Amino acid sequence: MNSELPLITTNRLLLRVATPEDIPQILKYFTINKAYLTPFSPSWVDGFFTVKFWEYQIEQYHREFFHDYSLRLFIYPKIKPQQIIGLVNFSSFVRGAASFCNVGYSLAEAAQSHGYMTEALKAGTEYVFKELNFHRIMANYMPHNRRSGNVLKRLNFVIEGYARDYLLINGQWEDHILTSLTNYSWKPSIY
Repeated sequence: MNSELPLITTNRLLLRVATPEDIPQILKYFTINKAYLTPFSPSWVDGFFTVKFWEYQIEQYHREFFHDYSLRLFIYPKIKPQQIIGLVNFSSFVRGAASFCNVGYSLAEAAQSHGYMTEALKAGTEYVFKELNFHRIMANYMPHNRRSGNVLKRLNFVIEGYARDYLLINGQWEDHILTSLTNYSWKPSIY
């Protein structure tokens, strides 16, 4: 596994794991976007909007990356590299014969309709395929969340199924469309 946290860059964006210095911006991102994100998110856990919660989360994110469990990235515009406009979370890493992970993401309401999420997810999936050597990335979205479905379609995620009552979102079990992207350049790891 990598010994350094990644810094992924695109034409307009930086994607990186947060540090404790980012906590004020993380809290600002979630506070400003709470109403917008709530219909698409699990219920907010107690303490979510506190410094203490995020001190622990950031430490956990680092640990999970170095132990090959997840890669949780925040999205920053290059022109304002301290401002968080979204996140891309690759989680539930499974190695061996499966070689897959899941991806989830969110984008600030004010950052919508500029292609940022397509750009961020494209760069993130390329990193996960090339650097972390995963064969498959799975992403799921609620049928009424067409914006999310369109982003995945632009990135060539393939619809594989429909899961009823799949995830508990905002206190209600929601159906999800199941998609995936396969890494056709995958190579077996040599240990």
